[in-house]
Amino acid sequence: MTKDKLKKFKRIFEKQRDEIAVKGGGIIRDDFLVSPDDRFDEIDQAATDIDKEMRMRLCNRETLYLKKVDEALRRIEEGIFGECDECGEDIEFRRLEARPTATLCVSCKEEQERKEGLTAAGRQHKSLGQAFSRRTA
Repeated sequence: MTKDKLKKFKRIFEKQRDEIAVKGGGIIRDDFLVSPDDRFDEIDQAATDIDKEMRMRLCNRETLYLKKVDEALRRIEEGIFGECDECGEDIEFRRLEARPTATLCVSCKEEQERKEGLTAAGRQHKSLGQAFSRRTA
């Protein structure tokens, strides 16, 4: 990958990281506080809970994405940005433009998704970051 393209991606990642950091600073603390005014009755409580849960989910997604951005910046610094983690081949530039944090080429990603679809693990929520197993009694 050319130095100009790497600089482009680095600027994109740094901008995204800064936007998430600025946006996340006070919102995380303030938006999850429960005000007595939010608890008039059960319906108000339910609406407040749903709203706060959605905000938490969005915050978690941003946190996970921030980790991917930091990882991409690390890969740029190490000179391995744009290389597939599985096969070591270059990831197509079009794929990186569409999904800059991609670490797998299209064929390896398709293979990964195919394998996930064949296992119970493929049905678990990916953003949890943990593996769960189902136990039968």
